[in-house]
Amino acid sequence: MTIGSMLVYFGILLLLPLWASNRVKKTYQKYSKVRNSSGMTGRDVALKILQDNGLYDVRVEETKGVLSDHYDPRQKVVRLSSDNYHRPSQAAAAIAAHEVGHAIQHAQDYAFLRFRTALVPMASLGSNMSYFLILGGIFLGLGELYLAGIVLMAFAVLFQLVTLPVEFDASNRAMNQLVSTGVVTSSEHRETKKVLNAAALTYVAAAAVAVMELLRFVLLYLNSDN
Repeated sequence: MTIGSMLVYFGILLLLPLWASNRVKKTYQKYSKVRNSSGMTGRDVALKILQDNGLYDVRVEETKGVLSDHYDPRQKVVRLSSDNYHRPSQAAAAIAAHEVGHAIQHAQDYAFLRFRTALVPMASLGSNMSYFLILGGIFLGLGELYLAGIVLMAFAVLFQLVTLPVEFDASNRAMNQLVSTGVVTSSEHRETKKVLNAAALTYVAAAAVAVMELLRFVLLYLNSDN
């Protein structure tokens, strides 16, 4: 790999996640200032969708931070950042519905969510240890150590790839629920979709970067003398 191609490669690795993150922030900031027609806060939206789906054992709580919204399957809690919890904005409705989408996936034992959960231990190990093993293999000249690092990294990459259908499915469920419950009108459909699509970009960017890095190390391994 020439210096020029290396600069392009690492430039992509750096800029792609930054671009996706910036897109999310701009979209969120725009639609967090637009009131939804139902006047429902993120908390209201989450509770309504949960109740409409018979999920009375899932709680909705406020959490600190910006865009820190998530669903905790261990405690069965939808946690919404303060702005989304309290504001009746289009962004809050979209994000709350998305997180409840994960709760519905959990309740219905969605296959990709189950698979992703099973991957967590090895993916976590891969994220924490793969680079150390690969670098150790390079400096010590141990091909087996290098290969072990690649295998662990592959689990982390697989986790990123499996996350994509999980997130896209949650967004699809969110749109269906928002429309069927009347929280989102036909005139708001496009704006709500923009919020969900922007959020999905972060996962796509993360997966793309992970795949690129794995392929780079695989090619280096194949081209080595090991």
